[in-house]
This record gives sequence, structure tokens and C-alpha cells, in this order.
Amino acid sequence: MKNWVLLGLILLVSGRIAAQTEGKKDSLKIENLPSVPLDSATLAQADTLKNVKKKWMPVPKTATRLALIPGAGQLYNRDYWKAPIVYLAFGGGLYTYYLNTIKYNDFLSAYKSFYILDKNSPDYGNKKKELQSADARVPVRVRNLLNTSSEYVDATEDQIIRQKNYWRRNRGFALIVTGLIYTLSIIEANVAAHLKTFDLSDDLTLNVSPKLNQPSMTTPTPGVRLVFNIK
Repeated sequence: MKNWVLLGLILLVSGRIAAQTEGKKDSLKIENLPSVPLDSATLAQADTLKNVKKKWMPVPKTATRLALIPGAGQLYNRDYWKAPIVYLAFGGGLYTYYLNTIKYNDFLSAYKSFYILDKNSPDYGNKKKELQSADARVPVRVRNLLNTSSEYVDATEDQIIRQKNYWRRNRGFALIVTGLIYTLSIIEANVAAHLKTFDLSDDLTLNVSPKLNQPSMTTPTPGVRLVFNIK
């Protein structure tokens, strides 16, 4: 009888020891697992990072090279509203130069009609006899703005010379203005590309920290220092 009681006590003690050992192993496994909080803020931040796209930045050198073709630099910078302005200004300058050239050539031809231009003639370079008087007139071709029709008016040599010089000056001025427009379009494309590379956002980081040394104090004086980090 005593042997059976002793055997029961031994089995009971060994069962408790095994249960305690398994409990410790389970607790150690649970403690070693990392805890990752998955709150709504973390999930929202992860979704935001996925949806953020890299901002496109133009290259100033490329914009300048493309601007050699009028309007191409503005299109490269994605300033689409500027391209029609460049086209209108540049096209208007070229048309003004073309129109003044036509007017100048018409009055130049009328002026040449006063003189003998046949190199085989002994009077080459002299004024024609029938046109030597101050009141002599010759027909001058006058074209409209679109150059679709023309008419002829009589004018004296003095009038023709003044008009010839007037349209010649306007032609030179139109050429200069067209060149300036072309140059400004290249400069504008370069400057706009540089400005687009700057960070113009309102993200200003403020750092507040204590400070003991004040500029106008001889002894250490507690204070606050504000530091702005402008990106």
C-alpha cells in the first residue's frame, strides 16, 4: 500500500514540473515576437507614400536649346499658355519686316525709273530727259495690307525718295524687334526652367530650443531660440 501511495506522489510532482516547463517555453516564445502597431495613422501614411509621385523638374540647358525653335522651350517647360504669345509676337515681327520690305522695293523700283539703267547706253546713270523737271511724276505701285491687290498712284521723285527711306527704316526696325523677341523667348525659357527647380512650398520647419547666452547680456541668461529651416 505504501508503494502505491509513493508512486502516485512521484507522478503528481513530475506532471506539475512538466507543465511549468512548457509554460515557460510558451511565454518566452510570445515575448520574443515583435509588436507592430497598425493604427489608422500608420496605414494612412503608408497609403500616402504609395500615392506620392516624383515631381517633374525641367532641365534649364534643355529648355534653352529647345527655345532656339520659337515656342519649343515654353512647351518643354509646360507653360503652354506662353507658346501662342511667342508665336504671335515672332510671327508679327516677321510679317512687319516682310510688309516693309515690299513697300521699300516698290518705291525703290519707282525711284529707279527716273534714271537710265542700261549699262550699254552712254547716258548710263543719268536722269531721263522727260523726267528731269521737279514736277515729273511716275506711277508707284501701292499694295494693301494682305498683299492681295494693288493700285498705282503718281508721285514725284522727292516724294518717292522720302517714302523709300521711310519704309527702309521701318524694315530695319522690324528686323531688330523680331531679333529681340527671339532672344527674349530664349531667355524666358531658361529663366522659367530655373524657377521651376526652386521649392516654393510653404513647408517651413520651426525648431525651438533653449539658449543661455544672449547677444546683449554679459552673464548667462535663459532664453529661447527659434530656428527656421527653409527647404
